[in-house]
Amino acid sequence: MVISLEDIGRRFNREWVFRHIDYQFQTGQSYAVLGPNGSGKSTFLQVIAASLIPSAGHIRYMAAEKKIEPDSLYQHLSLAAPYMELIEEFTLIEQIRFHFALRNYLTGFDEEAFLELLGLRHAKDRQIRHFSSGMKQRVKLALACCSDAPLVLLDEPTSNLDKQGVDWYLNLVTETRATRLVIVCSNQEKEYGFCEQVINIIDYKL
Repeated sequence: MVISLEDIGRRFNREWVFRHIDYQFQTGQSYAVLGPNGSGKSTFLQVIAASLIPSAGHIRYMAAEKKIEPDSLYQHLSLAAPYMELIEEFTLIEQIRFHFALRNYLTGFDEEAFLELLGLRHAKDRQIRHFSSGMKQRVKLALACCSDAPLVLLDEPTSNLDKQGVDWYLNLVTETRATRLVIVCSNQEKEYGFCEQVINIIDYKL
């Protein structure tokens, strides 16, 4: 997959969050989008995900040399973010089966392998509402990274994770990021140290 940004900008009312971004993202690379809290990283990620329309410029999405329309981009991406909620009434196993009834597993994974990687087999019949914030974050990250999508978007991926959870996240990304396009929004190096490319959103706040 290739995502090309051409003079992209986004504003709310008269205030520009970012503008004049020309950039190209390519499969096989991992990218970190940096900036302090409130700098517009999440807004930028939502524009990339086609859930927000840019106020200026154009975005082109290509996969296998075919153009992807923004309205169908959701079929090609996985997202884990603080504003994405799990279904609290579901048990863990219900959440997993519901998700993967709509999306395919990444090659090499099935329900058993997913539960093993997640490390929460003991809680598979517990309702999500009774999970700690760290357990919920693990589920969000695993669902995103283990879905068969060429584009993986991770916003503040280690939110609510302790040191053991951060180590688990890094192993998860290492195991699942090959041949994919991964974009991480963060202001903590521990979340994006594996990324080959770095963009600082502050550079585009003109």
